[in-house]
Formats: sequence, C-alpha cells, structure tokens
Amino acid sequence: MYLKKVSIRNFRRLKDISIDFEGKETVFVGPNNSGKTSATAAIRSFLSSRDFKVHDFSLCSLTAINAYDPDSPTPLPCIQLDLWFHIDPDAIEFGTVFALATDLDGDFTELGIRCSLEVADAGELWAKYDQTFPVKADGRRKKTLVDFLALEGNLKAHFKTQYYSLNNSARGVVSTSLDPSEGKKTLRSLLRVDFVDAQRNIDDENATRSNKLSEAFAAYYQRNLEQAEAAEGAVAVIEQNNQNLTDHYQQHFQPLMGIIEDLGLPSHNDRAMKVVSTLSSEVALRGSSELFYVDASSSHELPEAYNGLGFKNLVFMAIQIDNFYKQWLATEENRPLCQMIFVEEPEVHLHAQVQQTFIKQMWKVLTQGACADESRPQLTVTTHSSHVLDAVDFSKIRYFRRVDLDDVGTGSTYPGSIVKSLKEFRPDEIKVGNIEVSADEALAFLKKYLRLTHCDLFFADAVVLVEGAVEKLLLPKMIDLSAGGLNSKYLTVLEVGGAYSMRFSKLMDFLGVPYLIITDIDSVNPAENRKGCKATEAGAVTSNASIKYFFAGSDLVSDLTTKADVDHIQADNMRFVAYQKKLEIEYGGAVHSFHGRTLEETFVYENHELFSSGALSIGKRIPADAAEFHDVVWKRIKSSTFKKTEFAMDVLARDSNVEGAVPWKVPQYIAVGLRWLEGRLNDQPVKGEQNA
Repeated sequence: MYLKKVSIRNFRRLKDISIDFEGKETVFVGPNNSGKTSATAAIRSFLSSRDFKVHDFSLCSLTAINAYDPDSPTPLPCIQLDLWFHIDPDAIEFGTVFALATDLDGDFTELGIRCSLEVADAGELWAKYDQTFPVKADGRRKKTLVDFLALEGNLKAHFKTQYYSLNNSARGVVSTSLDPSEGKKTLRSLLRVDFVDAQRNIDDENATRSNKLSEAFAAYYQRNLEQAEAAEGAVAVIEQNNQNLTDHYQQHFQPLMGIIEDLGLPSHNDRAMKVVSTLSSEVALRGSSELFYVDASSSHELPEAYNGLGFKNLVFMAIQIDNFYKQWLATEENRPLCQMIFVEEPEVHLHAQVQQTFIKQMWKVLTQGACADESRPQLTVTTHSSHVLDAVDFSKIRYFRRVDLDDVGTGSTYPGSIVKSLKEFRPDEIKVGNIEVSADEALAFLKKYLRLTHCDLFFADAVVLVEGAVEKLLLPKMIDLSAGGLNSKYLTVLEVGGAYSMRFSKLMDFLGVPYLIITDIDSVNPAENRKGCKATEAGAVTSNASIKYFFAGSDLVSDLTTKADVDHIQADNMRFVAYQKKLEIEYGGAVHSFHGRTLEETFVYENHELFSSGALSIGKRIPADAAEFHDVVWKRIKSSTFKKTEFAMDVLARDSNVEGAVPWKVPQYIAVGLRWLEGRLNDQPVKGEQNA
C-alpha cells in the first residue's frame, strides 16, 4: 500500500491542485513562491502538529469569508485535503481500510479519505462575531470576519476538521461522512508523515545546543537504541560509573559533612546525608556527551564544530530519515500502513556530486541491514537543485507553476499555482521535410539533454533557446544593452542548435514557461544541391528545421523576411521565434540592403563602423564598397578558418578593455525578441486551469 495522490483545495495559493506520488521517490520542483512549501504545509497541518491560521485560506476564500451573509445559502469556504491510497486487494491491509469502502460497487484498489477544515456552527460563529464587532451607526463594522478569525483561538474554536471516506464509482467520487474521532483514528492508521525541514540550523556559530549533531545522535539513541539489549548494556555501564562516582563523592565530601555535623545537622532524629551519582543512560548521552571527529592515523580528536557544514547537513538528514523510519517500524500497536518522509531542500551546503547522489544515499540508509520484505517509506524531496534532478527519472518530477486564477465570485484574478506531473508529459511526433522524430525519440532526447546539461529549466521564469555558443556568450551583454529588465528575472539559456529547438516546444508548452528561440535563417540554394548561399540570393530557402516547423507554409527566405513581429509571437503569447531579416543599413554614404545568414554575419553588418575602424575584426580588411563588403563578410564567416567562439570573446573583450568605448549594437532580430520576453515577464503570470 502507498499514498498515490493528494488533492488540496483552498490552501494559500493552492486553490485546487492534485499531486500524484511515486511508490518510491517523488521530487517537487518549481520557481520560488510556486507552492511547493504550501503543499507540504497543508499535509502537515492535517496529519501532524501544525495548527491552521486564518491566512492559510486562499485569497479568494478570504474574500468569500469577508463577504459571508448568514441569510444567504452560500456556505463558508473550507480547506480540504484528499488522500488517495493504492490498495493491494490480496494483502491484509485491505481489511484495515475496508471501513472506507462504503460503495461496494466501487474500485477497491484505490480508496481515499478527505480531511476538511470547515465551520462547525456558522450561526454561532456569526453571533460571536456580531457580538465582538457590532455594526456601527454608519452601517460598518470595526473589523472584518477574517480579522475576527485571526484573533487568538477564534479559528480553532469555530473551524473543526471533519473526515469523509472517498470511493471511485461509476457515478464518480462518492464521499461519505465519518465520525470525527473514527475518521482521525482511520487516518492515523493509514499514514504517518515526517518532515526533514530546510531550516536545519547546523551552523555551530549560530545554532543552539539542541540542534547540533551531538543532540541528534542523543535523540536517535533514546528513540531507537534504548530497548532490551542496548538498554541493559547501557544501564550496567552507567550503574558502575554511578557507584564509582558515589564512592568518590563520599571521600571528597567527608570534611564538609564533618563541618555540617558540628553544626548539629543532622540531629539524632534525622537521617544522614549522602551525595549519590544518579546518571541515566539518556542523560549521560544527551547532556554529557559530545561528538568528535577522530583522525585515523594520529588519533587526534577534533570537536564537532571543526567539520564542514555540508558533511554535518548530510549526516543530520541521514540520522533524521533513519530515525523516522525506525520509529515507524518499531510502532507495535496500530502501526500506520504507509509512511511518507518529506525532505526539504537537501542541497544546502552540499557540493554538486553529493547532491546528485543524495536520493540514492538516503535509500542506502533506509535499506542497509533491513529485510528484503520489510515495508519501505515513500520519499518526497523538495528542491531547487538541478543536480538533485540529474539523478531522478523524468517521470518522478512534479512541477509547480505560478499562475493567475479567476475568482468566479468577484470576477477578478489572484495569484495561484498549478502542478504538472512530468509522468503525464508526452511530446508530439515531429515531421519537417525529411526529418521524422517519433514521440518516444523526442522524449528520450529531452531526458538525455536535460540530464547532460544539469538543466535548471524547472526553476526559471523564462527560457531562451539559442543556436550555439556565440549567442550564449553574448546574450548577457545583449540583455544589458537591449532589455535590462531581464536581469532581474531568472532565465535559463539552452544551447540547442537550429534542428532541435522544436523538440523543446511541447515541453515548454506543457510547463507553461515563456520562451524565446534565437536561431539562424541558414539560407541555402535549392538549385545547387541546397548549398549555403547569401540570404539575399533569389530563390534562397531556409535549411533550419525549427523555422520550417514554426512557420509552416513556405521556406522561402523572401517570404520569411516579410513576416511582421506579430507573426513571431506564437503559442498564445508564450513563444517568440527570432531569426535574421533583411536590413536597410547606411553604408558608404548610401542606404543598402543586407541580410545576414547567421548571427556573426548580421552582427558585422549592423556594427560595420566598429569593424571599419579596426575596433573589431573578422580577420579581413573591410572594403568601402557595400557590395564588396557584403561579399567579404559572407565568405569570411562561412569559411572553415573563421573561429566563431574567438569572435565572440573578442567582442566581449573589447567592452571590458576599452574604457568609454561606444557599445556595439545588438542585432535587431535578437533585440526585438528580448524586448518581447521582457514585456512578457512584466505582465501578470499566464492564466492557468485550476485543476491540473
């Protein structure tokens, strides 16, 4: 049995989301403030010790609470958590959860329980509110109903957790109310949740004593080793030490006892005084033991504070995870049928290689010395690390995305989140000219690419797909010069070439991430066996597969160059495809038409003054005649001796080496694309469906 799926409604920015879990590990990813922590907080609030606060309600729920009218049939909002479990009908666990199977016609392999924080008595709540904040003469109240519920104890007094069994049937999901005490008992028998929080306070300079590794080892000992043999051995050692200390005290306190006796204390009716050592195994380890690091060769001991934070973080997490697991296994009566351990941001202080192996190492901790048929917990890891993702199968990723959601009650929008399961992602089959890529091949390519590049795609506000190394090197400076607002956004830049950017489009659309594609027109002559040619040549066509994919209909360069900017905005304003277009440039005192085939060629045309003056160079003399200039640039840049990366480095070096130098111009087609992306990110987040 394992937790298969949860649904969360009306909790913070999670208006209505569903998250499916893997049988072993599941990974939550997404940009900051996208709802990952909110999801774990909702689960913790219903299943652990965290108390609800009024501001745990979603924004639209808070609005609805303030708009509540006791004379209206519209009920007050509630926060809900649905937990669905995969059941093995052949296992004994089925008998344990049979109480949830209220619909005998339903699917017994998947049963659920709903936890719902809802008002216990709306009439009583309103009466208390009306008494505390009555209507004033002007018809208004001093505080809103939300303000009243925010007062200490009010939410807990008026909102209670109710439980419902959930069954899938031909009629859909059937919910049946449970007695609150029985519902809570059933839930506790089904699932135990534990949390390794991000704030682990392992820095010895700032952490309290209770957060140091010594204390973690003490807690582990107390909970897991003080049983039978371990307890007996510890008691024997401590009792012997207690006797030795008592004898020591007897000897050294004897003079003091004599002085006290001379004072007439104790009298002949009183008992004699004796100092006795009463150490226990728990107190000895918790209060009188420190963790040291011992050098194997010299036996030199260093205190706990003298080791790195990364090492301590890893050890601390291992101790906690193993401790939680052993506590679950050691539960002798009514042990929950499954366990979920949430680990938040394990990457703190860990270097990249350890991050990549973290999940594997934690499973090693959980399985070492355990029986093969022993139950295992489920792990859910919340991370901002692309290195943690490197070691995780694509299908185990749950992507949290910020969106704008519609408030049906008011007609306005509010910030929310949706969750996408990468298990559900399936790319389209691609057919462009003689290129055919099946859906399976496209998926395999994406998985391999994202793993090889340590991609931080899942944490980005937007993505830029570029042709090659030159674009990637120059892009930061291009952003400075043409769209500085992007410097405050989190951008992922992927170097994918012209033949592969279309393979990413379905993934970007699925994730809902705005993306800019910067690619080359790559003009060729179809009459000369598709040999590369100037983009201005009559009849030239593009050989760029991505351009042909995104602009189906004509591959003629002359057609592509006439497209308006609005034609480059695609996928419901989520994608902009930028490529070189014909330019009208003043050269030699007259206006001439130039059309670059690649970034480098276009860069030279638009910055010809810098190349003519010698401030920049392509390794050839720049002629004064426009036609000759066009021909020299075209031949030089397509030649095998032209080093594109060196060209980019020279451009960057000029800016850093020449103080007060006139900045170079960003190629117009790239500047237009960057400004679109800047404007797109300055808009509100994309609207999203509430059930994802």
